[in-house]
Amino acid sequence: MLLRTDPFRELDRLTEQVFNGVRRPAAMPMDAWREDGSVRVELDLPGVDPDSVDLKVERDVLTIQAERKPSTREESEVLISERPRGTFTRQLFLGENLATEHIEATYEAGVLSLRVPVAEQAKSRKIEISGGGRKELRS
Repeated sequence: MLLRTDPFRELDRLTEQVFNGVRRPAAMPMDAWREDGSVRVELDLPGVDPDSVDLKVERDVLTIQAERKPSTREESEVLISERPRGTFTRQLFLGENLATEHIEATYEAGVLSLRVPVAEQAKSRKIEISGGGRKELRS
């Protein structure tokens, strides 16, 4: 039989029940960085069925929604339930300099990976200088 060994976890659970009534799932942990002309984002979603992951873009806001369902049946006697379940939602506010119409998403080993390319008009470019005052040097 499994036993809880952390007395504070039980206190946290009781406090959540008293003040919130229902346990809310934790947020999706995320890393984001810029690389090779795009913004890369990885979100941890362990135990989430890929079919329950939903991505929507409206204006410059990307909404990620996923659901983790309980793995136990109703008639099961639950001994410990610490893993968050339910619907997870996270919104990313994307700047105007990202090409939201070209977002790529993959899901592997419980990690949702997103690649958001930087829009062409936002990429840095070299500007040639031409005109008047340039002299050619001759030897």
